[in-house]
Amino acid sequence: MNTSTAGSINFVHPDKGLVLHQVSKLFGSVRALDQLSLNVAPKEFLAIIGPTGCGKTTMLRLIAGLEIPTAGQIFIHGRCVNDVKPKDRGIRMVFQDNALWPHMPVFSKEKDSNLGFGMRIQRHLTDQIQQSVNIVSKRLGIGKELHPRTPDQLSAGQKQVVGIGRAITIQPKVLLLDEPLAHVDPQKRLKLRGELKDYHQSMDTISLYVTHNLSDAFSLADRLAIMNEGKIIQVDTPQNIRENPVDDFVKDFMDCFEL
Repeated sequence: MNTSTAGSINFVHPDKGLVLHQVSKLFGSVRALDQLSLNVAPKEFLAIIGPTGCGKTTMLRLIAGLEIPTAGQIFIHGRCVNDVKPKDRGIRMVFQDNALWPHMPVFSKEKDSNLGFGMRIQRHLTDQIQQSVNIVSKRLGIGKELHPRTPDQLSAGQKQVVGIGRAITIQPKVLLLDEPLAHVDPQKRLKLRGELKDYHQSMDTISLYVTHNLSDAFSLADRLAIMNEGKIIQVDTPQNIRENPVDDFVKDFMDCFEL
């Protein structure tokens, strides 16, 4: 797999993978992203790390279509999606705040539910929905006792797990994960890491994983993208970044991980 740094990014041809080309995003006078360029190969798992406010979540929201770039272009498998509606991009996203449907149960065979809604609106058969939800629930440890509950009856960790489950009931072109394990207890976190990795490897999906947790990033990612002040500072394998940081900022991240 090709590696690159911010100074020498080698873009895959836009008909493959995910490409961000000189993408900027301004909120008033605040520049959240600053001519950011990135390429993510087909089936790659990329972890994105950096300090709070560096633009990680903004980048995911732009890819998902929840924000519009001020400048630059975003390509998904060769298609510029700047003007494509979020529902037509083939994106599934796990939000840091879960964003579950508050009035829907975790799952119900008879009515709309958080785990089944995506498949239902795509007109999958009821038995297909049931089978997919059963597989996802088993993989993620979502017990059937949780299925009748609405989000206000779940713990923060349970909400995050259901959010992951909702995202992976349908295979997306790009899976966006924004701190998906932040509220999960340590023992469950290790299990879910493994399930996310297994899921990714079994699917034809690009995965982007935003996190402050370097253990998650190192365990899951093919490559890391390190961000600061709206820019990507270095993109490479975890091992290469650890051994060859491009500047003191990146070196400090690696030093913190090794403490």
